[in-house]
Amino acid sequence: MPTALITGATAGIGAAFCRRLAADGFSLVLVARDEKRLAAAAAELHARYGVSCQALPADLATGEGIAAVEERLREGVDLLVNNAGFGHPGAAEDVPVSDELVMLRVHCEAVLRLTMAALPGIRARGRGGVINVASVAAFFASGTYGASKAWVVNFSESLAAQIREPRVRVMALCPGFVRTEFHERASIDTSGIPGFLWLSADRVVDAAMRDLARGVPVSVPDPRYKLIAAVARYVPRGAVGMFSRRTGR
Repeated sequence: MPTALITGATAGIGAAFCRRLAADGFSLVLVARDEKRLAAAAAELHARYGVSCQALPADLATGEGIAAVEERLREGVDLLVNNAGFGHPGAAEDVPVSDELVMLRVHCEAVLRLTMAALPGIRARGRGGVINVASVAAFFASGTYGASKAWVVNFSESLAAQIREPRVRVMALCPGFVRTEFHERASIDTSGIPGFLWLSADRVVDAAMRDLARGVPVSVPDPRYKLIAAVARYVPRGAVGMFSRRTGR
């Protein structure tokens, strides 16, 4: 039975990955900060799908938390989903630098270290993959959040191009606005976001798994966001930044 480790596993896209992978027969290792909520999620997934579910409490904003997950990854997994992340409300200049550094640790350092901990075993077995959850914000001028997700995309694309094993995949997933706890936790006002731009987490995950199987290095789920991402490459950065501010990202 294959094993998948998912960070940020108790809510949103991470929880949707857990449901999908459990339904596909994966044993799961769930990583999140809230130990009580994590244990409840693991128990529910085991009861519903009958798969093994290990709860691994870890705060990826700390070196100790990252190291604990690295240790588990070196024991071997078939799929790593780097999903943990968060946002800040307001403009970058209004956010304390210390908070921005925490974001970079979770979005960049943790993704780098966990990917590098998982890949040797995956490549040795000749199959498996890594999904690094970025954002369509990677294609926009949107402060530290967008910059960190742009790094995730570039990092994932670079690894995907270097790996020669045909059944080993590294992919960046770039969803748009998804109905999760993300914006509420970040105290981001979503009232200006048009209803047609919202996606469901389960559909995002279904698209991600299809693209991973196809060997797509950067997955942008939903035709609307594929168009938005394509246009963002050619629109002047100032106009893109204005759109980002007006939509809260």
